[in-house]
Amino acid sequence: MDRWWAWALVGAVAGLLLAWGALAAALWRTRTDAVSLRGVLRLLPDVVRLVRRLAADRSLPRGVRVRLVLLLAYLASPVDLVPDVVPVLGWADDALVVLLVLRSVVRRAGDDALARHWPGTPDGLAALRLLVAPCGGRAAHRGERRRAG
Repeated sequence: MDRWWAWALVGAVAGLLLAWGALAAALWRTRTDAVSLRGVLRLLPDVVRLVRRLAADRSLPRGVRVRLVLLLAYLASPVDLVPDVVPVLGWADDALVVLLVLRSVVRRAGDDALARHWPGTPDGLAALRLLVAPCGGRAAHRGERRRAG
């Protein structure tokens, strides 16, 4: 009876892992063939600069900027959903959180905010747009195929 806290901790950890797994599966399901892991890794420095620039933009709604500041704090924090020492999964949870926050920013502030603050190449911006599109870029990708075919 005095070990209820241990079971509560196990339940909380299991719940977090289950939620992370569901989110990772959803992102995996909505991925596109146009975006590779190597391409995503090349975007990392530009995405960090983008998040910092968006967080400093006073023209964006306060809620958006708060999310971005919290994202930067989460990324700088040694505490993660899955510790970074766990191979692959440790970094994947950070990427998942970044994508979810950027999707939220695009829904609230618009795609033009990304374009305005993007420090990288146009190809990098196009890849980021595919990743953060609400439908995983599938609608835009299908539209391009229709126009091309």
